[in-house]
Amino acid sequence: MTPSDDALADAWRAHWSRLIGLLIGQFARPDLAEDAVSDAFESAARHWPVDGVPTNTGAWLLTAARRRVLDRLRSEAVARRKEPLMVVDDEMRAAAAAVVDPGAHVADERLRLIFACCHPAIAPDDRVALTLRFVVGLTTTEIGRLLLVQESTMAARLTRAKKRLASSGIPFATPAAERLDERLDVVATVVYLAFTSGYHPGVGAEPLRVDLGDEAIRLLRVLDSLLPDRAVVRSLLALLLLQHSRRDTRLDESGALVLLPDQDRTRWHRDEITEGVALLSSLADASRSTADPAGHQSRLATEYRLQALIAAEHATAPTAADTRWSVIADLYAQLEALTGSPVVRLARSVAVAEADGPDAGLQLLDGLDDALPRHHRVPAVRAELLRRAGHPTAAAAAYRAALSLVTNPTERTHLESRLADLEA
Repeated sequence: MTPSDDALADAWRAHWSRLIGLLIGQFARPDLAEDAVSDAFESAARHWPVDGVPTNTGAWLLTAARRRVLDRLRSEAVARRKEPLMVVDDEMRAAAAAVVDPGAHVADERLRLIFACCHPAIAPDDRVALTLRFVVGLTTTEIGRLLLVQESTMAARLTRAKKRLASSGIPFATPAAERLDERLDVVATVVYLAFTSGYHPGVGAEPLRVDLGDEAIRLLRVLDSLLPDRAVVRSLLALLLLQHSRRDTRLDESGALVLLPDQDRTRWHRDEITEGVALLSSLADASRSTADPAGHQSRLATEYRLQALIAAEHATAPTAADTRWSVIADLYAQLEALTGSPVVRLARSVAVAEADGPDAGLQLLDGLDDALPRHHRVPAVRAELLRRAGHPTAAAAAYRAALSLVTNPTERTHLESRLADLEA
């Protein structure tokens, strides 16, 4: 990568959501804000390699994005032919000066934008998708893969949500302090998916985005300070700390995936594991006394707590051989009963195979190809279990099926290696 490419990537991570938030605050037009910021980055990709990277990349991008919003507003006003051009300019200046409620009670800029995106008048799935686009900057393809939705469906969902924001008069603002809890579960879901996207290999070459994990944990700490003792926040924070603690061991020096049993546990971040386990203990104590200040233990809080308990079993096992797979299988059974998720069933099949043998795990895969038709990990797990069960021909066919679906180069290399070993 060239210096300008590095600068552009750094600017995207640092400024994407901030720029969208500033433009929405000025113009109250979420539909224009995203397009304008995208155009500004496209302009930067053309100009920075020629003109040099500006000293203040954020200011450069904001200026470029504002110009595009103003150009669009001017075009819309001229098309309506309601006012002369002089009045149009006055309208644009007035729009730029009209700032939506900044939500000073939520000090963190990015968290304010998340709360604003999660307006209850928008369908829950649309809120999540919109926030992942605006705040995290994920592509339509990446959001679709996270939510197990086809790209075309996700594109339509995002377009619908932006049009509803633009046409319905929904105030794109942070809710009052006493109304924050109403949006808390959706906000938690967005933070969880933002974290997951960092460890969810997509179509690009970059296998992990540790920075997304760091940012998700930071946001949860801010959220915990803002709304103390909420079970959904504490459960999710415990889960993410335990998962993130293994970040340095997920890839080897060549960039190849390292499976959990083969990871060097001495390099796991023990301080994060200790904090995650302590949070789970405090949640257990709280559940025996009173409900959280929001007045209930949400289903989502229970879901995150079960996932965190599973992560804790892995994190606290001294060695891979010491892992209590029967406990993990039982926790996955509880989680599947709660959510009905085919992804949970897939993870449960692995735990059951470890506890009771590969044939027991294979039985749980029945029907998952239909439930997760584009998910390469279904045939990948089937291949591993068939291999262990002594069915090499069927395992090879399953590996090839997984390879026909996988999009990430790192995962593809891993599957190719497993198939090559089997054929050898």
